[in-house]
Formats: sequence, structure tokens, C-alpha cells
Amino acid sequence: MNKLNNHYLFILRGTIFFLLTFWFISWNGLMAQDSLVTETINKPRPVNTFEAQYIVDNQTVMVSRKKVLNVAIQHRFGKVSNGRKDLYGIFGPANIRLGFNYTPINNLDIGFGVTKERYTVDFNVKYALVKQLDSGGWPVSISYFGNIAIDAREKKGNFVTGGDRISYFNLLMIARKISEKLSVQVSPSLSHFNNVEAYRDKEGNILPKMNNDHFAVSFLGRYKLTERFHLIADYDQALTQHTTNNPHPNICIGIETITISHTFQIFAGNSGSILPQYVNLYNRNDYQKGQFLLGFNISRRWNFN
Repeated sequence: MNKLNNHYLFILRGTIFFLLTFWFISWNGLMAQDSLVTETINKPRPVNTFEAQYIVDNQTVMVSRKKVLNVAIQHRFGKVSNGRKDLYGIFGPANIRLGFNYTPINNLDIGFGVTKERYTVDFNVKYALVKQLDSGGWPVSISYFGNIAIDAREKKGNFVTGGDRISYFNLLMIARKISEKLSVQVSPSLSHFNNVEAYRDKEGNILPKMNNDHFAVSFLGRYKLTERFHLIADYDQALTQHTTNNPHPNICIGIETITISHTFQIFAGNSGSILPQYVNLYNRNDYQKGQFLLGFNISRRWNFN
């Protein structure tokens, strides 16, 4: 009998020990999971400063997620000041660009496009340097954008070599999401043209009408009226003073609407160009004289993740 009691007592002690061990391990596991969930919830995350890759003519700090393809159609009508003769620019000379951008790795966007103005072909790159976080970390997002554009028109007098067709653009974007509704961005830029327009002075000397290098600064913002309907604004100010043909500032205001895979912008501005170096250097429309035009941007995103 004693042996039998000892046997049952041994089983009981083993069962209690097993249950206590199992409880201890399970408790530690649950605590670790709770800690992991809490850490994940509390971990600072990048904010979406803007939804769109660009606002009107200017790039934003946003870079799409990895393996996302963006296709964009950018269109500018003629000047509204033309009046009824071409239906306020709708039937006037227009400018259009078709662009493709892809994000092969995180934070890096590469692309190319074709533009009607000067039959330009451009290749571009954008990289997100730092990102604003929803708590702590960087208070702003900073990205770099650069392109190289090639004037593909038939050979003209200004094109002595192939290099004369090339221009470059560099942009440093600094943006902040101030609140859930308001986001702003300021961006210094440098445009360079290998060849610029020239004129002959009274002595017969051939002189450039403008500098090859052009510094400018742009300001843009977005205000959310609803989650999918926004007010947008864009302003480009030249900083470089040229010998002649100084460009006018470019000022634009419009609306933006978004879906899961589309962004649509319609706006009024005073530049008919689309590529940023042409907007900054060759804008001859004076907004003070009402030389505005209508334009729109449409972009479509495909996610291959």
C-alpha cells in the first residue's frame, strides 16, 4: 500500500511541477508578445507628407514604396487671356508630357519621360534622404531630385554639338507635415543649360541672353478639405538675375483628388512648361497681366509587391 501511495504521490508532484513549468513558460511568452506588440505600436513611423509624387510642376519629397510603377500624364492648355478665339486656351497650343517612374528599392525612384515642348526626352532620379516620423526623430522629410533633359528637335543654329542639347536640374526638397490637414515644402534648385540663347550686340559680338546656371526656390503646399479632396498651391521664384530675358515667377493654385491608385490635379498657373528647368528659366508669362493657363496632371500607380 505504501509503495502504491508513494507512486501516486510521485505522479502528483510531477504533474504539479509540469503545470507550474508550463504556466511559467507560457506567462513569459505572453509577456514577450505583449512587449513586442506594444513596441510595434509605439515604434515611430514615417508620415505621408503628401499623397502625390508632385504638385503641379514641382516634385514632392514622396517616394513610392518598393516595386511601384507610376505613369503620369501632365497637360498644359494655352493662355486664358486669348479669350474666345481659342476658347480661353482650350483649343490653343498645348504642352504635354508622358512620364514613367519605378521604385526598384526602398527610397529610390528612377524614371523617364517625353515632352512636346522642344521634343524633350528626360531621365530622372529621386531619393528620400530622411523621413519625418510621427513621434520623435526627424521633424522634416528631405529628398533629392535630379534630371537630365535632351532637346530632340532637328538640328538648329544653336546646336553645334550634341552636348548643346542637354540641360540638367537639381532639387533639394525639405517638407513638413504640420498637421493632419496641412503640409508644406520649400525647395532650392539649380538648373544648368549647356547652351543658351544668344544675341549680337552693336559691335557684332555674340553674347548670351542669360546665364548657363540658374538658381531658384520653390514653395508648395497642400491643405486637406477631406481625406480625398485637397487644395494645392505652388510658387517658383527665380534667384539668378540674367543679362536679359529674366523669367517671371510661376504661381499656381488648384485642387487635387485621390483614390487608392490614382491622383488627379487640375489647376491654373502662368507657366506653359512642364520640366522644372524650363519652368524656372523660360517662363515668359506675367501673372500680373493675367497670362494664366489651365492644366491638369493624372497619375496611375501599379503595385507589384
